Amino acid sequence: MAQQTLRQKLEILADAAKYDASCASSGTAKKNSLGGKGVGSTEGMGICHAYAPDGRCISLLKILLTNHCIFDCHYCINRKSSNVVRARFTPQEVVDLTLNFYRRNYIEGLFLSSGIVRSANHTMEQLVEVARILREEHDFRGYIHLKTIPEADAEIIHEAGLYADRVSINVELPTRAGLTRLAPDKDETQIEGAMGRTKARIIEAKDERKRFRHAPRFVPAGQSTQMIVGADGANDAAIIGKASRLYDSFGLRRVYYSAFSPIPDASAVLPLKRPPLLREHRLYQSDWLMRFYGFAAGEVADAAEADGNLPLDIDPKLAWALKFRESFPVDVNRAPKEMLLRVPGLGTKAVARILSVRRHRTLRLDDVALLTASIAKVRPFICALDWRPTLLTDRADLRRLLAPKQEQLELF
Repeated sequence: MAQQTLRQKLEILADAAKYDASCASSGTAKKNSLGGKGVGSTEGMGICHAYAPDGRCISLLKILLTNHCIFDCHYCINRKSSNVVRARFTPQEVVDLTLNFYRRNYIEGLFLSSGIVRSANHTMEQLVEVARILREEHDFRGYIHLKTIPEADAEIIHEAGLYADRVSINVELPTRAGLTRLAPDKDETQIEGAMGRTKARIIEAKDERKRFRHAPRFVPAGQSTQMIVGADGANDAAIIGKASRLYDSFGLRRVYYSAFSPIPDASAVLPLKRPPLLREHRLYQSDWLMRFYGFAAGEVADAAEADGNLPLDIDPKLAWALKFRESFPVDVNRAPKEMLLRVPGLGTKAVARILSVRRHRTLRLDDVALLTASIAKVRPFICALDWRPTLLTDRADLRRLLAPKQEQLELF
């Protein structure tokens, strides 16, 4: 077999990395080059695009160190038994690629993951070596996200955190039974143990930074994870409950959801087709409700249908409001922030504007229309000085009225 060129390796390993969704780089402070000598400041223009919560687009070189793997997870295109073309970078090749792409202004950082070659420790050491060379030998100040391997020794994962802005460990599947059946080489207890140690070290590092100015930073952008949706039988209520527990137990910055995609030479235990992409979007919306709108996991799950899955024709916030119609209408002039955030069509910015304006005047419906993106969606759930909704015959009528004619993948 002819030796692969660097370009051929890049094509293979960049394509192999596309299945990992947990590469957003929000939450890190921008780091300017000191004295003009450092490279990779995250300020300025930015091959993978991730979006911060404020809408800022961040360009990342997203690749695998290798797609060789000693594990045989049924859902993974790079599993041991998969018939795919394999490739492998050296740490120095990844460093050179990162610096070359940065200097061409293509990227602002690196997202590096890997299949497991030889052993978890050996692979993790190679990932850490990439970050070490970038930081120590090239003074790289750009964003680095390392995918850590829970089977590796805690000391190596800790070293990764000293160089990376963010680390992530994928829980892969929402249930222990699903993980045991589809990823027999992985163990839920081991995965969560690694998350727990990372959380503890993040807390320790923050405390040390308060007491000692030059204490080392440890994953300042926190940790994240990813769950595959639709590869096993877990419904949306189970996925939402798992995500909530992960947020509460490990202080995660993000849980990412990735709709299962059928792969070549797939195992017979996998579904024959992928779930609707809209299901993935509904889970992101439910995640938003828990993180920014004050909903508990159980409340979001209450919006699910009888089979435990969120409805696809309307968003989960609207589904919850229709199910608990007795909580509405909400008085925009008197209701607390917590109730305004539960009104379908009112986002966090719109609620902030309403709270600000109503200090100075009593709001009419026309005033609310100026403060929101869609008064048609809001109107059935609020009352204002000159407006109170009439009682519709039943929830089905209201659902038909508010269900979008053409689905737009937006948050609330």
